[in-house]
Amino acid sequence: MSKSTPKPAARAATPASAAPTLDDAAQAPAVAAAPEPISAHRAQHQRDVSNRLRRIEGQVRALVQMIEDGRPCEDIAQQMAAARKALDKAFYRMMACSMMEAAASADAGNELERSTRILEKYA
Repeated sequence: MSKSTPKPAARAATPASAAPTLDDAAQAPAVAAAPEPISAHRAQHQRDVSNRLRRIEGQVRALVQMIEDGRPCEDIAQQMAAARKALDKAFYRMMACSMMEAAASADAGNELERSTRILEKYA
């Protein structure tokens, strides 16, 4: 969602001049479109998800400190579960934005199917 979000390793390692695969061809639009302007709705979702991820980052730093301080395993496990749940909530919030954009798109059927595949793959 954020411009600083890293690309998956498989995509990042692929040179731009490489021939597209069948999977890429199936997902790519027929005509290269200019990037869409970010809607106010999407911008709000991006801020929300970014803020959630920053809080999770703080939780993970605190977990490392707890381990280094020798805190009991049960305390650490409880905080790990909280961080994991917070990450899940951030993921679902991001996917809600994706689904809402898909529903509003001109090609809603295909876009909703794409978002559904993402949910099935990563949820």
